[in-house]
Amino acid sequence: MRPTAPLIAGIEAGGTKFNIAVGTGPNDIRATTRIETADPKKTLRQVMQWLASACRKHGAIKAIGIGSFGPIDLDPESATYGYITTTPKPEWPHTDLIGPLHARFQVPIGFDTDVNAAAIGEYAWGAGRGCDPLVYITIGTGVGGGVLVHGKPLHGMLHPEIGHLHVPAPHTRGVIFDKCHCPFHQSCLEGFVSGPAIAARWGIKGEEMPADHPAWEEVALTLAYGLVNVILTLSPRRIIVGGGVMHQAGLIDATRSHVLRLLNGYLHVPQLLQEIETYIVPPGLGDSSGVCGAIALGIEALHRTAA
Repeated sequence: MRPTAPLIAGIEAGGTKFNIAVGTGPNDIRATTRIETADPKKTLRQVMQWLASACRKHGAIKAIGIGSFGPIDLDPESATYGYITTTPKPEWPHTDLIGPLHARFQVPIGFDTDVNAAAIGEYAWGAGRGCDPLVYITIGTGVGGGVLVHGKPLHGMLHPEIGHLHVPAPHTRGVIFDKCHCPFHQSCLEGFVSGPAIAARWGIKGEEMPADHPAWEEVALTLAYGLVNVILTLSPRRIIVGGGVMHQAGLIDATRSHVLRLLNGYLHVPQLLQEIETYIVPPGLGDSSGVCGAIALGIEALHRTAA
């Protein structure tokens, strides 16, 4: 008889919501929930209460994986390892995520950015299998990018902040707010294509816009500038683009077209010239990439502890 896989809790900690799952992988999820992101104390209390209830129903969890919005401290030697640091999210700067969860459950905890977690999930089970390097970009409440090299997340000094790549400011007619929506920068990717940026620029939420709204052409072009920078800098084998904004029909196709136009034939590789539909792709795990990747982080933390 094959041994039963350990039960892992995966937490996708986002600026709008926390998605949580308990299971062993994407094909064995025992329980899931969504908790709206409030202040840190309330949110973490609700997370721990739900996990405790899931443990009573499904059995004890053996590890926890957390993929969090950021910036976050990923240096295990740092006094603030496991913290969200200088996020623009009100009330959340300098919040300890790992500490309360470890104190409550006393299990190994894997910790990384939400987009690195999503990249890990896609590499293990989704559209990123066999792709090295791999880039995952999410366009939602914020914009973030995760980079895997040899299947491991790129950290370095901190972690990639692809959402804050400098891009040309769009000048589309009809906007009601023509500035970058980022509080730190004057012309960055997140400040023009994130959900809140789209709503601020046009006075209407993206999900309420018709398919022919001029905002979508602006988003496609601006995102394409960011992807071109990623392609020329990191030379990934595949780019996965997810997040709520990318649910808009036709947006990924328009973005691909702009990428090819901006590259202007400079890179003579089949992935771009003949196979761009399989080079810039949506997530294979759909909206579950992040929480499944968090489970993968928990599995890795458990293996690290057992080694």
